[in-house]
Amino acid sequence: FSACMRKRLLDMALMDLCGFQDWNQDEFLCGTRKQVLDKGHEFTFGARNGELSVPVGLDPVEFLKPYSEGEEGVRIKLQHGTTTLAFKFEHGVIVAVDSRASAGNYLASVDANKVIEINPYLLGTMSGSAADCQYWERLLAKQCRLYKLRNKQRISVSAASKLLGNMMCEYRGMGLSMGSMICGWDKKGPGLYYVDDNGTRLSGNMFSTGCGNCYAYGVVDSGYRYDLTVEEAYDLARRAIYHATHRDAYTGGFVNMYHMREDGWIKVSKDNVGELHYKYAAEKQNLAQ
Repeated sequence: FSACMRKRLLDMALMDLCGFQDWNQDEFLCGTRKQVLDKGHEFTFGARNGELSVPVGLDPVEFLKPYSEGEEGVRIKLQHGTTTLAFKFEHGVIVAVDSRASAGNYLASVDANKVIEINPYLLGTMSGSAADCQYWERLLAKQCRLYKLRNKQRISVSAASKLLGNMMCEYRGMGLSMGSMICGWDKKGPGLYYVDDNGTRLSGNMFSTGCGNCYAYGVVDSGYRYDLTVEEAYDLARRAIYHATHRDAYTGGFVNMYHMREDGWIKVSKDNVGELHYKYAAEKQNLAQ
């Protein structure tokens, strides 16, 4: 690159880091240009100055309505299914998810990773539309990194979940489909939040999302205690997702499990639900004898 181009690229990187947005270039990179800066807050999201561009005058919900309601003989069924689970206990936060990605009645993948590794101290789960969850949680990862560069400290779990909730509020009613859990560890200890596409943001000790969540809740409720040992927590989460895969057609594949600890998250295991089925069946038979 020429010296002029290197300077322009450095200016662009510096402006992005400092929070300036929407600057227009009338001519080429090294030519005369007019800058129009939007000095709005970095953490404002929306169709006007947000990260996702929406054509002027287009209402995504109205655009999809004729196809989702079956007008003119066309019907797009926006179906999806999954089971994700997270709960806090004495030694951190356990996150367990299945790995089946479905597109209606079609199984698109049996090995989808439904946990987004935002940074070493933050995890996000995916349920709903995989595209929506991946896009917005990767965008959240970018904002968390910028926060650390500007403030010289990690963002809190509460603030990270609030950012994601603000993004969803700005795009409410535009057809997004997302139910996510943000899990992490900060100065206040372990944190767990639920955020969905309506902008709902809840804090709690236990959440499960997806069409198999009722089965997961049933198993976890029967054995959950805050003072669980680490191995007991692992076994409880693994059994909860397994039973959801056994009863829910849209849940299956593998059980991916993570443990959020004070020194960051670790990936605990990846278990094939078919093998777990025979393992638990053998345990049940031995107990009956």
